Amino acid sequence: MDVQDIKNRFGIIGNSPLLNRAIDIARQVAPTDISVLITGESGSGKEVFSHIIHSLSARKHGPFIAVNCGAIPEGTIDSELFGHEKGSFTGASDARKGYFEVVDGGTIFLDEVAELPLGTQARLLRVLETGEYIRVGSSKVQKTNVRVIAATNKDVFDAVMAGKFREDLYYRLNTVPLKVPALRERKEDINLLFRKFIADFTDKYRSPSVQLDQTAQQMLMDYSWPGNVRQLKNIAEQIAVLEKERNLSAQNLLNYIPNEAGSTLPMRIRNQDKDDFSERDILYKVLFDMKKDMTDLKKLVHDIIQNGGNASEFENQQAINQLYRDIELPANNNIAPDPHKLIIHQPNDKSYEITHEAEEVEESLSLIDKESDLIKKALKKHKGKRKLAARELGISERTLYRKIKELEL
Repeated sequence: MDVQDIKNRFGIIGNSPLLNRAIDIARQVAPTDISVLITGESGSGKEVFSHIIHSLSARKHGPFIAVNCGAIPEGTIDSELFGHEKGSFTGASDARKGYFEVVDGGTIFLDEVAELPLGTQARLLRVLETGEYIRVGSSKVQKTNVRVIAATNKDVFDAVMAGKFREDLYYRLNTVPLKVPALRERKEDINLLFRKFIADFTDKYRSPSVQLDQTAQQMLMDYSWPGNVRQLKNIAEQIAVLEKERNLSAQNLLNYIPNEAGSTLPMRIRNQDKDDFSERDILYKVLFDMKKDMTDLKKLVHDIIQNGGNASEFENQQAINQLYRDIELPANNNIAPDPHKLIIHQPNDKSYEITHEAEEVEESLSLIDKESDLIKKALKKHKGKRKLAARELGISERTLYRKIKELEL
């Protein structure tokens, strides 16, 4: 079965290369029994990929169950997954089978797996490695043959670094990573999806068909879609039920698309940090500082050449004003003058070259110090967002996390 056949079978709409790549990974990994970790934003369609993997696997005739780990209270999650014995806790009036026992021979989909408590993570790791588990309140080891597909909308590696997710479980689940692209990453599919959803809902509610003009189509593509496909589907349903106009413009869509901080751009515009100077700001600052330094230096040079520093204050000021007019700054602002050398033009066209030996201040040449400073600056610039800081530094997120730990930042 090729990618297009899978799309037809599971009702997947779109031709984005990122979407096709995710479907192809699911198709290739399905016949195996290895664990898969599906990542992607909320509403992007992660559960559909779990059904693809199960339906194309050798377990397709076995049971399949989807468990939302974030919706089960921490006190009962172990009982839900692994079962419990009668009287093992208050309210346990009867023995109960857990999901891993019920789905023996099939597939279990653990949605929002990053929400699992650490104790439950240890139990899950044992199931993945040995197929063994123990019911709550029992000492008898039981066996199960279940394939685990996990999904999360969080950065699991961030949770590992924060001590909220077991590192060994992360690598055991992440045998094959599968990333479902966000809707804003597949802009070419947005209008196709909208047309499909609006057709379904106008047929369901027996309302007239809806068309989008060019401005409305462009607005759909430019919007960031934080809720992804789920949000697009909800907006299509609202339009099918509430909208009186059948030919929609961008102005009509504004009644349904949330206005994020007054912007419908794909991404929110962050406020510029007060320490985040542009290159032009830095250049101006350097030039102003240079001008101040040169003014002080001119006074010193004048005292030495003319009077050996003994001239009156009035005479010195007159000479400084003249020198200020005589010193030439380069016409090209991209070329900074040599701060160690001044050319002073006298009225008789004689020029004196004054060379000023700058005192060199010895600085630390430690690579560790430099590395630490750069990482601190990158993190400060991006307000602690490690993914952006790593991109700024030209290193991977994993390398940045390791460096932060090594340098104790």
